Amino acid sequence: MTKRLQPEQCELCPVNPKAKLTRLGMDAGKFDHVVAVAGNPNVGKSTVFNNLTGLKQHTGNWPGKTVVRAEGGFSFAGKGFKLIDLPGTYSLLSASADEEVARDFILFGQPDVTVVIVDATRLERNMNLVLQVLEITDRAVVCLNLMDEAARHGIRVDARTLMRELGVPVVPATARSGEGMVELLQSIHDVASGAFVCRPKRSWSEQGDVRKAVDALAEKLRDAFPGLSNVRWVALRLLEGDDRIAEAVRTGELTVVGSQALTKETEDVAA
Repeated sequence: MTKRLQPEQCELCPVNPKAKLTRLGMDAGKFDHVVAVAGNPNVGKSTVFNNLTGLKQHTGNWPGKTVVRAEGGFSFAGKGFKLIDLPGTYSLLSASADEEVARDFILFGQPDVTVVIVDATRLERNMNLVLQVLEITDRAVVCLNLMDEAARHGIRVDARTLMRELGVPVVPATARSGEGMVELLQSIHDVASGAFVCRPKRSWSEQGDVRKAVDALAEKLRDAFPGLSNVRWVALRLLEGDDRIAEAVRTGELTVVGSQALTKETEDVAA
């Protein structure tokens, strides 16, 4: 028997008294949008996740992996959001189980929004993951966490310029104090609903020879896998010799990985 928990009390955010966040914890119930939360280790990803969902979450393992999976939910602006906390990773090049899980969910699970948490004091180290995520998905939000630490070290980050350069919302925040969380919620909502249309800039888009090769291979992939999302990124990874993606193409796994990741039930909470 599964224990059903009541959503935590709706709280008024001190930044915007009209904005209400209902933390649903593990009792997400029916949801309108799926949000993936990605980031390097030690950037405050879990703090952001807990801030939005509450401390009570579904936990379990990803299908066929020993990698821990956490889920939670929240309600904002009349919509329900289910959050999937991806493993902390520095890259999506599938060199480890954590990287493979994160990459497969963003690529095949097709979340409505992928939030990438970065450390504002070490932005250059975190941008590798941000740019890789933007290669995969058109729907992303970057959360500049630890802005208080950045200010303490005399580091100033121009979020507007960064947003213009990346083509996606960039939200300054200090998750442990709740600063910037309303703006993050609003950006997640806007991207999920289509109110904000992301136009991410991709590194390979300006390389003529690579672009021609990607175009040719992408056309073949579309014929073999109708409806496959992110087909150009799959083509790029095949050209780079990614064995994991090549295996998914050979076996037809491209069409089932995402649905398995999204529908796999995590452990029930004992009554």
